[in-house]
Amino acid sequence: MALNNSKTLFGKPFLFLLIVGLTTFPISGCKVQYSFTGASISPDVKTVSIEYFQNLATLVNPALSSKFTEALKDRFITQTSLNMVREYGDLQFSGQITGYAISPIAIQANETAAKNRLTITVRVKFENTKDKTFNFEKSFTQFDDFNSDQEFSSIEADKVTIIIDKLIDEIFNNSVANW
Repeated sequence: MALNNSKTLFGKPFLFLLIVGLTTFPISGCKVQYSFTGASISPDVKTVSIEYFQNLATLVNPALSSKFTEALKDRFITQTSLNMVREYGDLQFSGQITGYAISPIAIQANETAAKNRLTITVRVKFENTKDKTFNFEKSFTQFDDFNSDQEFSSIEADKVTIIIDKLIDEIFNNSVANW
């Protein structure tokens, strides 16, 4: 006597309907939106505002404030669905560039540097008006090394871009990725 699996409770038609039903059933009540960038932002959060980051470092790169501020805005525009507003966003960023320094890191036998390091520090105040538990105010520091035989003025723009990218990654992850 053979059993017909298609008529049993766990037969093929039942499993097919179960899989289709589960994959198409709308999931409601979620409190967090996830994206492929790693951002997990509450659906209540709709806007972001980013103030101009003034350069207060002792050594000043004249383009650094604009580059940094625009890079931070670009990250939120391209990797979230948030709307950028001038002020009073649901997420608010403010701060200043507090450090820009070149220092030797690899001293040779003749007491000259084989490598130098460009370091940039940014003080960031982040406010999440929808959930204050995510608020922070802290400094972020990143660096990039270069050979001392390179003329700094010829590589400065590239090094600044590399460091800004690292800083933006860290700030983005700390504010909305919730790792």
